[in-house]
Amino acid sequence: METLAKTKWVIDPVHSEVTFKVKHMMISTVTGQFGSFTGEVETESENFEDASVNVTIDVDSISTKNADRDAHLKSDDFFNAEKHPAITFKSVKFDGASLVGDLTIRDITKRISLDVEYNGTAVDPYGQTKAGFELTGEINRKDYNLKWNAVTEAGSVVVSDTVKLVIAAQFVKQ
Repeated sequence: METLAKTKWVIDPVHSEVTFKVKHMMISTVTGQFGSFTGEVETESENFEDASVNVTIDVDSISTKNADRDAHLKSDDFFNAEKHPAITFKSVKFDGASLVGDLTIRDITKRISLDVEYNGTAVDPYGQTKAGFELTGEINRKDYNLKWNAVTEAGSVVVSDTVKLVIAAQFVKQ
């Protein structure tokens, strides 16, 4: 059986987004995103099933549409962007439906699994081959020492421990 050469793909940040959703006071959901990130995929197959994925996210690029909240998220109560400027993800297995890898936040690495929807591959009007994916999953923020919380007068926690990850990624074949 002939071995195919590895193909490298890089993330297209203009057509990709890294977002998260967290319950606030257990009655509403706050959505945030990271505006700056890089990522690449290497694969030998057309369907990406053997792909290796590496992503780096700039913590300082966090945005929840509220400057005070963003500053708090960058502080030591949460990400400590000054001491830990990057979040990284390195895959260990991809089978087409789930992507398993090591997520590192604040120098704490945990293995996570993301559900993957491969939206296909297409050639854009400029002749570039692109592949699109949607990934979802959940993490417990306290696993990564994102520890801050408070309790309302009614006894509800202000910020849920569960963080939903929602990633739309478009990669450009190199």
